[in-house]
Amino acid sequence: MTVQAALSQFTSDFVSLWQRKRGHEPASGELYGVPSPCIVATRDEQVLWLPQPFGDVASLANVERALDISLRDEASAYFTCQLAGDMAARFGELELCLIQVWSEEDFIRLQENLIGHLVTQRRLKLSPTLFIATTHSEMDMVSLCNLTGEVILEHFGTQKRETLAESLEAFLLHLTPIVAEN
Repeated sequence: MTVQAALSQFTSDFVSLWQRKRGHEPASGELYGVPSPCIVATRDEQVLWLPQPFGDVASLANVERALDISLRDEASAYFTCQLAGDMAARFGELELCLIQVWSEEDFIRLQENLIGHLVTQRRLKLSPTLFIATTHSEMDMVSLCNLTGEVILEHFGTQKRETLAESLEAFLLHLTPIVAEN
């Protein structure tokens, strides 16, 4: 299975869980008022969304050129597979939120953030990683190691890293979607 297929399967499971638990598509208040082709409805200061194809052929080539670095193919596959809202998940005991691209404009912002992250790592003499998910801690993030292809839990700005999965595909296949109870 490819990274795209694993992400598509997780996304499908995530959407199905929302529809079973809430009776509608995934909803986001944070994305309310932010344009995206993913939006299917707006209500109660929330958008309801469904994933959409990315559209134009996209890659992380701008990030590579900016830093004179080669990025792993699976990183580009992950970020250019689909447009979608961020998705909550559990990996073992770890709760996280998969970072997704909401729109073409959001993809530009994502690339700028990846460049900033990689510049900071280079300055601190840390091996390069690409963040793919946030956690409840502002200092811990789930990232793809650009050297090994492993998915790791890293403490921002430090050498502290814990391997979660040997590959991005394996990581995605072991995620369980969650819908926050509110």
